[in-house]
Amino acid sequence: MNPTEFKNAVLPLQDKLYRLALRLLGSREEAEDLLQEALLKLWQQGTRLKEVDSIEAWSVRLTKNLCIDRIRLRGKRHTEWKPEFDQADDSPIADRSLESKEVMSQVLQCLQKLPLAQKQVVQLRDVEGMSYQEICDSLEMPMPQVKINLFRGRQSLKECLQKMNLAPLKKQ
Repeated sequence: MNPTEFKNAVLPLQDKLYRLALRLLGSREEAEDLLQEALLKLWQQGTRLKEVDSIEAWSVRLTKNLCIDRIRLRGKRHTEWKPEFDQADDSPIADRSLESKEVMSQVLQCLQKLPLAQKQVVQLRDVEGMSYQEICDSLEMPMPQVKINLFRGRQSLKECLQKMNLAPLKKQ
């Protein structure tokens, strides 16, 4: 893969890869370091990337695996989420009201409580907008497991938010 192909195929994914690393590692500095490492490994795979069906799925999988390796080295299973993490939208932070920041903080607290597999699937599906098949390819997880993790993750988030009075209670 020449530099132009790399620039067109891989570099547009760096924001998505950074957000994934940030969510899994919980540290901006570690996420930036890991992104650099991931981009370097992708560059080194050059010709092999031409054979891959989905460069995006391959890149997400590589980033996820590097994050898991880092987490194992730290001896942690879960990351600490911080409310100051930016949401994946394009709206300026200054325009957000204090109330929405508080709600976002509480949503992130609920996300923090999810097991790693559920957190990954919810991040890729609901934040990054990836398809189920792309998630399967990225996480090397069978389709039923992706669906189960997404369902359970969403259920856990809903229950947590209901306890915080942020989501409407189920009609009885």
